[in-house]
Amino acid sequence: MSNFPQQPARQIARLLALFVLTLAALQLVFVTRIALMAWIDPGSTSFQRSEIWRMAQEQGRVEWAHQWVKGAQIGEPLKRAVIASEDAGFADHSGVEWDAIERAWERNQRAEARADKLNERADIRGSSTRKTIMGAKREQARVVGGSTITQQLAKNLFLSSERTVLRKSQELILTYALEAFLDKRRILEIYLNHVEWGEGVFGAQMAAQYYHRSNPSALSNTQAAKLAVMLPAPKRFEKRPNSPYIQARAAVVAAGMQAVELP
Repeated sequence: MSNFPQQPARQIARLLALFVLTLAALQLVFVTRIALMAWIDPGSTSFQRSEIWRMAQEQGRVEWAHQWVKGAQIGEPLKRAVIASEDAGFADHSGVEWDAIERAWERNQRAEARADKLNERADIRGSSTRKTIMGAKREQARVVGGSTITQQLAKNLFLSSERTVLRKSQELILTYALEAFLDKRRILEIYLNHVEWGEGVFGAQMAAQYYHRSNPSALSNTQAAKLAVMLPAPKRFEKRPNSPYIQARAAVVAAGMQAVELP
């Protein structure tokens, strides 16, 4: 009896085994790097490196501001403000808040439905008036996230910003690894030292100097709250750091800062 039909099956099995081994090796590399972060400060993140490349390609130059400072040199107001604004349950959760992810998914579904409806109405109006809408600006759904601080750190450290199931799955694995090997203080310290606060502005030290001519240890509650409010969209908010929205949202964050539990 010929073994020919068995050859493709064996090749597929070998390819699958190779894929699984490669995936396992990649996870081991990630976990090893995370474990070392308990003692070694990460010099840069995947997101920062991608931003350097983007600025070099688009602008022909890289204007960069980043300086690591110890967690003890970052004042409580900024820590409290960021937790209050970004992840109120940071001290208690295990890295992922599934309820927040579900709420964000529902909000995004509603936003996409609204955008689709508005675009449909625009198409109908354009058709009825015989006006071309080729190249016209389309309504885009504003996507919100339900990520915790640990999830954001996992993504910034190792991953791209694309929104795929595979990338999200990898983010969850890295999130739980961060929570397993690092304590909450260390996670917050790394996050605050690498998070983006504007075009080429990274970390609490540079943000405090750039926006308030100060150090992160000397920020007032109001100044810290303003910086925290910028985090979801720093490139947009840095153009108007004292806008009415920033002022109003910062007042809400500042009012809730003292109730925040620090790790």
